[in-house]
Amino acid sequence: MSRGSLEAAAEQLKRAALDAVDPEAAVRRALRREGRDLIAADRRYDLDAYGRVFVIGGGKAAVPMASAVADVLGGRVSRGAVVTKYDHARGWSAPGFCVVEAGHPVPDENSVRGAQAVVELAEEAGPGDLVICLISGGGSALLTRPAPGLTLDDFQAVTDALLRSGATIDEMNAVRKHCSAIKGGNLARLAAPADLVTLILSDVVGDPLDVIASGPTVPDSTSVDDAREVLARYGVEEPRVLRETPKPGDAAFEGVQNVVVGSNRTAAAAAVDEARSLGYEALLLGTYVEGEAREVAKVAAALAKGLRAHGDPLSPPACLVWGGETTVTVRGEGKGGRNQELALAAALALDGWPDVFIMALATDGTDGPTDAGGAVVTGETMTRARELGLDARAALEANDSYHFFEPLGDLIRTGPTGTNVNDLLFILVA
Repeated sequence: MSRGSLEAAAEQLKRAALDAVDPEAAVRRALRREGRDLIAADRRYDLDAYGRVFVIGGGKAAVPMASAVADVLGGRVSRGAVVTKYDHARGWSAPGFCVVEAGHPVPDENSVRGAQAVVELAEEAGPGDLVICLISGGGSALLTRPAPGLTLDDFQAVTDALLRSGATIDEMNAVRKHCSAIKGGNLARLAAPADLVTLILSDVVGDPLDVIASGPTVPDSTSVDDAREVLARYGVEEPRVLRETPKPGDAAFEGVQNVVVGSNRTAAAAAVDEARSLGYEALLLGTYVEGEAREVAKVAAALAKGLRAHGDPLSPPACLVWGGETTVTVRGEGKGGRNQELALAAALALDGWPDVFIMALATDGTDGPTDAGGAVVTGETMTRARELGLDARAALEANDSYHFFEPLGDLIRTGPTGTNVNDLLFILVA
């Protein structure tokens, strides 16, 4: 089986995975109308009992999620405010909606402006109102309202330092929640006593609700002391203010329903089904993959070698799928992302192995501060690289995977996908 055949199969797996977590479809599965009733998961809301319905939220998938909610509710939406990443709104608008594009992964002035629009609607809601909140990956940066005593500069500094440190998303958000007036359950506090339904597209391993977008409508399981421990662990300077967050049992959560509408596992399972339909023996290895990208790559390469050499654990043609989110400790001055770095390290480990193909993909289409969503590699990648005079080891040490893969034509460029459910890795062996 040629590289072209394996690459074509991987493309079909990618499309099946992304289709399975399409934000509009995910919202429609979780939210529907039956006459005067709005049904969210297993709970009914009598729309005639509410004076106003507000739609708020933030994340890379905020706009398609808002579009679906607006369609489901028809003319019942009073007003809405959502914040998404630059180039993710795609011109969408609806009557009464404010749509703000803002900075990610480091927040900017528009992140603050968009959060302010969301906060104003949440604070306006009162008894007899219904608030529908839409949360997806990227919300931690896109919904930025620094705690009193902190500035945007403070928030940017701690975010950038943690991004470069190799901290996990759980650790990063443990800090960001305590620097914010909107995260860590504070948005629920602002919206109370209105009823609040939050629809969540998860981008965090294991779907912990208080971590996704820093849990703006969820009781916080972390404390200021936890945040300080993370900062100390990674040598990041403590902000001037760390604010405690609402905890389980707080009255702010009495009228709150949180619903996960899509996740990494949804996407990974769809890829496995697609692989089987293409004639591959396929297995989902798990959706809890974490760790340093270049170290995780060694495991991926070892699995590919096992399939190729011994048919272990599946007989070729075979496909292994896993999901999660790795991290990169940035030491060099290069350009790349965690999926590109994983692919580069895997290419080194697979040098000379025939009939193997690995795709490392960020489901939002943006891997690190680049225009690529990841990269693909085979056992021939290193041979092709040497012919072009590319030094893979030097690129890895400089965290410069983007400039390694660009001349090879092996970057994945999907553009913004409109969804965000962590990363996926496909290992295909002929």
